[in-house]
Amino acid sequence: MISELVKNSRRSDRDLAKTLDVSQPTVSRARVRLEKQGLIDYTAVPNLAKLGFEIIAVTFAQRSFEKYPEINLRKAQDFAKRHPSLIFGAGGSGLGYDRIAISIHRTYSGYSKFLQELRSEWAETMDIKESFIVSLKSKDVIQPLSLKHFAAHLKNEKES
Repeated sequence: MISELVKNSRRSDRDLAKTLDVSQPTVSRARVRLEKQGLIDYTAVPNLAKLGFEIIAVTFAQRSFEKYPEINLRKAQDFAKRHPSLIFGAGGSGLGYDRIAISIHRTYSGYSKFLQELRSEWAETMDIKESFIVSLKSKDVIQPLSLKHFAAHLKNEKES
């Protein structure tokens, strides 16, 4: 059911029931359960380039563990709320970094301003190292940002 909803979250419970070969009340109950459990959330993934966005940036950072063994989660959430271009931020590990931020920007100057504010607000806590910048207008975009292919993967994974 999740893979079908990822492909098209606007589908009716009746249509989903037909596709999944179950009753419509079963689909309705399952959808409510998935929503309550936080397993699904509804949003559209727009074509960013057609909306005038030019850049997706993946920015890497390294936290100063000695000085700041714990991240200030409230501060990070506040930063994210004030910067809606930040679509994902998390801790992790790899390539010598332990923080990642993924952001979307209309222009390079918008990205530059975001990066400046990120560095300014987090200068004491972490070293904002590098960014990988993708031009959404480039002919090198092989797969636009979409979850439709992932939905097929979920379905195939379940079946195997």
